[in-house]
Amino acid sequence: MPYGYLGTQPNQTVKNTGVLSVTEAAELESQGKLGGSLELIAEETFTTSSTVENTSIQENKYDVHMLYINAEGSTAINSGIQFYESGTLETASVYKYAHEYGTSGGSFGEGKSTGDIRIYTVNYGATYNTGLYIYLYNLGNSSKYSFLSYQGIQSLASSTTMFFGGGVLPQASTVDGFRVYLNTGTITGEYKLYGVKQLWVT
Repeated sequence: MPYGYLGTQPNQTVKNTGVLSVTEAAELESQGKLGGSLELIAEETFTTSSTVENTSIQENKYDVHMLYINAEGSTAINSGIQFYESGTLETASVYKYAHEYGTSGGSFGEGKSTGDIRIYTVNYGATYNTGLYIYLYNLGNSSKYSFLSYQGIQSLASSTTMFFGGGVLPQASTVDGFRVYLNTGTITGEYKLYGVKQLWVT
């Protein structure tokens, strides 16, 4: 069905080039093609948890996900993301990543790896309040690698740190879940997982 002109024209061949009628807008919204691009899949509040994960990410429905994490650590914690492949957690040293950071005091640095047990994202700490957005790509596509990119901000007692980076699981597989990797300790906070809708897909 073509859309886009108030009072739908029977022979219209170009969609989305004009004003939508109320009926057209309602129909598109019911199809999930109008009215916002993010759909909440899951959310969790956790307290002193050593395991934060989700294995119901609706990877068959979305090829892009967004994960929001706000947390503090019980101690100095090296963290990252690991993927579940068809229900099995990948913990081998196969992940690749690169990241950069900068502090309000003027210090900058980077990190990288071509073979790690997780995609590094951030270090948590007892005095750190960390907000992190992660975009995940191709998770449910068994013929493609699974990628992620992220950015975040961290508030410390004496300074603020920004960071960004990305990584890949360089093996074609169906990723159906994620785990927040912690090398030690626990974290307290919350996460929200969204699916990114593809609007105007016919």
